[in-house]
Amino acid sequence: MSNRSPWFWLFLSPVVLSLLLVVVVPFVYGFIFSFTDWNGLVANSFVGFQNYFQLFQEAEFLDSIWFTVKFAIVTVLLLNAMGLGLALLVTRSIRSNNWLRTIFFMPNLIGGLILGFIWQFIFINVFSDIGNRIGSEALQGWLSTTSTGFWGLVILTAWQMAGYIMIIYIAYLENIPKELIEAAKIDGASSVQRFKNITFPLVAPAFTVSMFLTLSMGFKIYDQNLSLTNGGPFNSTQMVAMEIVRTAFSDNEMAYAQAKAVIFFLIVAVIALTQVFYNKKREVEM
Repeated sequence: MSNRSPWFWLFLSPVVLSLLLVVVVPFVYGFIFSFTDWNGLVANSFVGFQNYFQLFQEAEFLDSIWFTVKFAIVTVLLLNAMGLGLALLVTRSIRSNNWLRTIFFMPNLIGGLILGFIWQFIFINVFSDIGNRIGSEALQGWLSTTSTGFWGLVILTAWQMAGYIMIIYIAYLENIPKELIEAAKIDGASSVQRFKNITFPLVAPAFTVSMFLTLSMGFKIYDQNLSLTNGGPFNSTQMVAMEIVRTAFSDNEMAYAQAKAVIFFLIVAVIALTQVFYNKKREVEM
């Protein structure tokens, strides 16, 4: 880095400055304000760890953390399975490869709020109409319970993000030397054996990247949660991001919400970095 020319630092400076002003400085100020009674305008007194002690006694916040953890686990597994499956499909020698890639990726281009309202219409109206026609009560009142709201969010997220994760796996699949696959075929290896012993180990770095992205996305989801269920019924499908926003702007408890945000950041950072560490270690072993 010391050998970089002044032009390098000149062109890099706007990005670094923006990062400092938009991310680093607000984070530091927010961490400081979490130890006060800050109301969004002024901080009148220092309260120490009172906000942190209080949030660990709040049932609604703890419930939102548990709901978010369950959602993140399910979406990480589902998105990576779907992304890898779609990538394997579109990297085969078929005519419609490019069309399939475009179709699978297109849902990711739709905004989260719009996507939530679209799926809300599907779950409530379309599912209800299908249920009436086939006489199934299971499709009636979708999103009206915690379990259906949970799976509704999972379905929406999987439909939106699977194509994005597919692109990551495609990049690694297409870099696998074709000579290895051909040699394995000549040696009589089945498609399952080729995938297990050649393809899977060579796309291990893709798992590290995609699992990090899906894990962080699963924890930070907000707009889809807002437009699809709005946390209902009775805040039982409320994720942590929505709970923090409501604490800050509905209850007007800015410092308390900031303390929740700090804890939320620590949880996501620890889980994500732990996942990256073990996946990187697995890559080396492979």
